[in-house]
Amino acid sequence: MKILGIDPGTIAMGYGVIESSDGEPVLIDYGVLNTPARSPVGERLSFLYNNLLEIISKSQPDAIAIEQPFVAKNAKSALAIGRAQAVAILTAANRGIPSYEYTPTQIKQSVTGYGASSKEQVQEMVRLQLGLETAPEPNDASDALAVALCHIGETHVNNLLSRQ
Repeated sequence: MKILGIDPGTIAMGYGVIESSDGEPVLIDYGVLNTPARSPVGERLSFLYNNLLEIISKSQPDAIAIEQPFVAKNAKSALAIGRAQAVAILTAANRGIPSYEYTPTQIKQSVTGYGASSKEQVQEMVRLQLGLETAPEPNDASDALAVALCHIGETHVNNLLSRQ
């Protein structure tokens, strides 16, 4: 199973591709899509959509896992993240790939065992789980890999529960 994890954002969108065939996740690719500075939101969303299509064509994922927006103090920021999330969902749907959404707490709980983990703790656990020498940089890419790892974990648990 190959998973494309997405950390949505309209300025920087992290992505990470992981494959898991025998229970051990293997890193395929990761990075960040940085939208053109000061461009209108429509252009940024189009840029994200077109670049996600390229990543999907190259990696051929079986599923796309997307982090849900975290609504805290800044509603404007949450709206922008929601727009980027919608682009990721649309891209998956247009390619016939199932998409799954996870909250930040679900992702942290799945990857670190603690739902209120820091960015650094998540980054370190991603490094350990993928057997990397150094933690993936920047945080957007590391977060996207965490989303993909979360989906692999959730899929494994659901498969075990369905066998009972």
